[in-house]
Amino acid sequence: MRIAVAMSGGVDSSVAAALLQAQGHDVVGVTLQQWPRDDSEEAASHGGCCSLSAVEDARRVATMLDIPYYCWNLEREFGERVIEPFHRAYLEGRTPNPCVRCNAFVRFDLMLTRVVELGFDRLATGHYARVLQGPGGPELHTALDDAKDQSYMLYHLDRERLARILFPLGGMTKREVREHAREFGLPVANKAESQEICFVPRGRTARYLASRLPVRAGAVVDVGGRELGTHRGTALYTVGQRSGFGDLAEPGPWYVIRVDAPSNRIVVGRREELAVREIALEDVSFIEGTVPEPLACEARLRYHSPAIPAVYEGGRLALEEAFLGAAPGQAAVLYSGSRVLGGGIISAAA
Repeated sequence: MRIAVAMSGGVDSSVAAALLQAQGHDVVGVTLQQWPRDDSEEAASHGGCCSLSAVEDARRVATMLDIPYYCWNLEREFGERVIEPFHRAYLEGRTPNPCVRCNAFVRFDLMLTRVVELGFDRLATGHYARVLQGPGGPELHTALDDAKDQSYMLYHLDRERLARILFPLGGMTKREVREHAREFGLPVANKAESQEICFVPRGRTARYLASRLPVRAGAVVDVGGRELGTHRGTALYTVGQRSGFGDLAEPGPWYVIRVDAPSNRIVVGRREELAVREIALEDVSFIEGTVPEPLACEARLRYHSPAIPAVYEGGRLALEEAFLGAAPGQAAVLYSGSRVLGGGIISAAA
């Protein structure tokens, strides 16, 4: 097959390209240039999946494999579909997951569309997930390596897109991938992983938001409305957070229970007050298109958090166990065993 491989400059996508080439496929490497080029300070301090250094690493690997290599500029589209919604979500008191949006609206939307239009048979990436054939068509399943599984980020894919996608690493462990990288002699075989937000410098999320959003101090209150102290700006906090409040009127630990952006207040409470059993979802989609309701499933409410038995019906999830810290803006992904059924965005929890 003629396959376009999304190359991020890391070991995973590099091994995916090398494996597909070794299998006899006609492979072309493509990197998405999403980095804001005018932000040279951040570009120099960060080595994320779409940084300037990542582009150079991807180019080196493609040269070593002797495959054609292209860099597509989607900076404007990435800004409109990922960065701007990221900013808006924090201003609204939500905790967004930009990697979910990137996969949904850039990589497996704009990029996949262009790949198909150019006549490629498949788009391959280094994601740890599996596409398996089921009775009704292609299904999305978790990776065999639970520690590396990325199916949570991919719940939005439908069967039409899954039929065009390859995940060559879904049946491997990270250790096996690095062993392959060394066998192929790839220059990124020992490159450290990047699990940060690609457009935010490592460990500087609050600083990044404070420099770009109109934040102002406000009251920190308990669930009963008693004022306990002052926060630095609602956009700098997320549900479950237990730091950044300064000195409060009563000893902690205190956790963020709710971010009330319209009133510029942070509501805090004790750890047990984070527990929720009902989740409201928005923008829900299922890989099969529709599912029978009520739907018994397992729900994952944070990336890599354990799945909880639940029942989905009418845009709501009823959890069999309490979950601590369900944050509006995060994805709730629904599973049946290893199979991804679909998911949505948490809008409220109670």
